[in-house]
Amino acid sequence: MLLEYAAIGIMILVVSLIGLIAIGLGTIFGPKRQTDRKAAPYESGMTPIGPGIRRVPVRFYLIAVLFILFDIEVVFFLPWAIAFRQLGLFGLAEMLIFIAILLVGYIYAWKKGALEWE
Repeated sequence: MLLEYAAIGIMILVVSLIGLIAIGLGTIFGPKRQTDRKAAPYESGMTPIGPGIRRVPVRFYLIAVLFILFDIEVVFFLPWAIAFRQLGLFGLAEMLIFIAILLVGYIYAWKKGALEWE
């Protein structure tokens, strides 16, 4: 039974080796002269103004987390759609409950203003 996965294991091994070889060759043969110009921050060809590290409002992180949360939840629709006929009415009822829970979370986030972009 594990023989079926041998091709995947070999592929992962080969890809890992190719990546390590490419990184190693770049490290060994690549240029190593560090200058002040190379060490300077690059911002679209313009001279940087102010510090390189700035505070980012929490709202950006909140919107990113909500996007990931709802994006991952939508992934559950694919297996349900594939097995829809076998699940029958029970599967439909369970998915409607799942969608209702997602909708409650979405409405809650909307009412709290988490989706507002300013």
